[in-house]
Amino acid sequence: MTPRRVALVVNPTSGRGRAAAAADVTQERLVAAGVGVRRLQGRDGSDAESLCRAAVAEGIDALVAVGGDGMVHLALQACAGTPTALGVVPTGTGNDLARALQLPIGDAAGSADLIVRGATRQVDAVRSGDRWWACVLGTGFDAAVNDRANRMRWPRGRRRYDLAIVAELRSYRPGRFVLVADGIRTEVDAMLVALGNAPSYGGGMRVCPGARLDDGLLDVVVVGPLSRRRFLRLFPRVFAGTHVTDPSVTVQRAREVSLDGPATASAYADGEPMGRLPLTSTVVPGALRVIGVPPGT
Repeated sequence: MTPRRVALVVNPTSGRGRAAAAADVTQERLVAAGVGVRRLQGRDGSDAESLCRAAVAEGIDALVAVGGDGMVHLALQACAGTPTALGVVPTGTGNDLARALQLPIGDAAGSADLIVRGATRQVDAVRSGDRWWACVLGTGFDAAVNDRANRMRWPRGRRRYDLAIVAELRSYRPGRFVLVADGIRTEVDAMLVALGNAPSYGGGMRVCPGARLDDGLLDVVVVGPLSRRRFLRLFPRVFAGTHVTDPSVTVQRAREVSLDGPATASAYADGEPMGRLPLTSTVVPGALRVIGVPPGT
């Protein structure tokens, strides 16, 4: 069913104006279909999230995030656990939730038309403390890379992340992590630990290739200690998800996972900082309703 009232949240400077242009196209298509549209544009991320929460509290039918994974993560905080559907018009470099949902990427008109059609899908979301996430939470090496990339001012986009990987490899050492998965405690030395509600993060890196958005479980992927040379050989396999067959990698599934680790270990979920460990993550089955999904998904 076509939604009656929709709020669009967008960062006008995202993607050097690509998000703003995509929002214009989306708004035009929705209005032409008779949908009432309100544009939300905060002074910063915190203000934008407050506007989203207020719109959801008012009872809008859908909140549509136009932009990259950061904007989707922001909108998720307002929609998860509510009847309001989340729509995604992906214009970023990652777009991992859009990939998992098989949404059109880089096609604002196509995304808008799917939202007008109104097909919805109920998927799981994950709660860590007072924050929600949808795809992957990682700690260890990948979180250290994110920390480093966030401190870098050049270059922009994917290349900055690649350079951060190279720089971090020079100094990173595996750490001792404590996992409690559905009450079962284990201690592991690991390069990284990833919890997956969906297969990929970082723009298509399939770190948790078996994860599904609607099975009520997290895939817990642990990459054990590796030499720099072995890690560099293993890393390219993440894009195809074949790394999980390596003897250094273990996979288990659980609904709730508590993670603790070195004092300096941080965690990132869907590319957004979640703070230092320890951290407990719990799947909430069907917590998120997504609108604008393609037929048959």
